[in-house]
Amino acid sequence: MNPMLVNPADRPPPAGHYSHAAIGAGLVFVAGQLPVTPEGRALTGEPFDVQARQVLANVRAALEAAGSGVHRLLSVRVYLVDIALWGAFNQLYAEWADAHRPARAVVPVPALHHGLLLEVEAVALAGPDERTSP
Repeated sequence: MNPMLVNPADRPPPAGHYSHAAIGAGLVFVAGQLPVTPEGRALTGEPFDVQARQVLANVRAALEAAGSGVHRLLSVRVYLVDIALWGAFNQLYAEWADAHRPARAVVPVPALHHGLLLEVEAVALAGPDERTSP
């Protein structure tokens, strides 16, 4: 079975040679999502909470475009340019993920593209989120 590559119509195309998500073997792999608006504007210089909310919206959009959802997440990896941002991210993430608690790693990194503060990648089960399906 060949993987299905997913690029949400309401998001800018990836800047590099990759897709926003790939589906294969019953899983959805979401590529690293940066705080970039649907119009393609990097949120460089915006406060951390604005950047984090945009990243999480981008992860949700990739999951939904792949026919999955946040409550089907298995694993999330978060890259932060300053580990001191962990607490603020954890609070926003808990609101976003609700009661769902997939495995997660937070990785401090020295820098990210465009001077942005975080990047998030994820793996989820393929298929609809039963919590939101009719």
